[in-house]
Amino acid sequence: MAEIALRIKTAPVFKPLLTPKRYKGAYGGRGSGKSHFFAEMLVEQCLMRPGLRAVCVREVQKSLKESAKKLIEDKIEALGVGHMFSITQTEIRTPGGGLIIFQGLKDHTAESIKSLEGFDICWVEEGQAITEKSWKMLRPTIREDGSEIWVSWNPRRRIDPVDEFFRKEQRDNAVCVKANWSENPWFPSVLEDDRKDDKLKDPDSYDHVWEGDYVTIIAGAYYARLLKDAKRANRIRSLAYDPLLPLYSYHDIGGAGAKADAYTIWLCQRVGSEIHWLDYYETRGQTLAYHANWMRDQGYEQAHIILPHDGLNTNNVSGKKFEDHWREAGFNNVRVVPNQGSGAAKQRIEAGRRLFPRMHFDETKTEAGRQALGWYHERQDEERDVGLGPEHDWSSHGADSFGLGAIDYEEPKGVDDAPMFVDYGTIA
Repeated sequence: MAEIALRIKTAPVFKPLLTPKRYKGAYGGRGSGKSHFFAEMLVEQCLMRPGLRAVCVREVQKSLKESAKKLIEDKIEALGVGHMFSITQTEIRTPGGGLIIFQGLKDHTAESIKSLEGFDICWVEEGQAITEKSWKMLRPTIREDGSEIWVSWNPRRRIDPVDEFFRKEQRDNAVCVKANWSENPWFPSVLEDDRKDDKLKDPDSYDHVWEGDYVTIIAGAYYARLLKDAKRANRIRSLAYDPLLPLYSYHDIGGAGAKADAYTIWLCQRVGSEIHWLDYYETRGQTLAYHANWMRDQGYEQAHIILPHDGLNTNNVSGKKFEDHWREAGFNNVRVVPNQGSGAAKQRIEAGRRLFPRMHFDETKTEAGRQALGWYHERQDEERDVGLGPEHDWSSHGADSFGLGAIDYEEPKGVDDAPMFVDYGTIA
């Protein structure tokens, strides 16, 4: 094979990814050049290592139009090495009998993913969408000597598996860089116009889209505009716990199994006509004793324990009712809010939105809870353009315990009625 001299311009931010590592990650906002860098590096690797086998994956891939195939083809052409590759409708054949294929991880099972065992490089596109199941299946599958897993993504949530892996856990065999438009020496002028326009007209989404920050609010979320208003009014700030005032904890009950729903708790105090949300707790797969220990560790032994109607149910692990468990754990003020019936979710949302203008949030301790509220949104029937009620996803557990607090709120004596409800959209 004749020697090929490639001239590939590389932005300085990506240079740490040029050294061999088992895991390589690049995250950031739009226009950073992440995908272009990985596509060029993949073409280069195919030329340097004849016979190399690579797979480009994403969580869901309904067609090849959603994959990086076209981008890689463009890079092959731009680098002037098209004569060394054979591009078919479904794959790219590389020098020395190598191969690049494109697949969706969601379509794989524990058995079918074994077909990727012989691959040397795996590039994960849109890594923020990769589920924990897919990530756990993929990592041990790419096992060839010297194999690498590359991931590019725009951060969505701190708890997304890829984000936790690269940014929370410290690993000697991983390298990760943050790249935004400002690190791209070749950032195109047309995108610069878009960026400035978004910063001016859509400031609430700008940081996520362009600066690679986590999503805090999504379009159509029930509490989206109310959270924006709270931030502008300085109602999201550091709050102090007043030991002379009652402390209320509102719970959404989860299970102890690995696949169980999350257990969430919002803690608040009522300061005159204001509602101060002081803390938020969320965990999955833990026992009731674990939740009680957290309350004690935080100094919340005197808190009122307010449970949803399923607090009267029997816990599968202990065989006791949830309310009895909390009493036996030493919490004296325990009660269960009656079932609101088939329209319970709607009632919680309406109560939360009506009371939101008088709510204050501790900026640090309630961050995860506010992320849940900012995400909590209506499920849509796209074909009929009809709302189908709240989407049941990761955010609904935090939103439900928050809504329970709103439903349970009682107006203090001598205080005028709560602010009038402002119509921020219909609730199905």
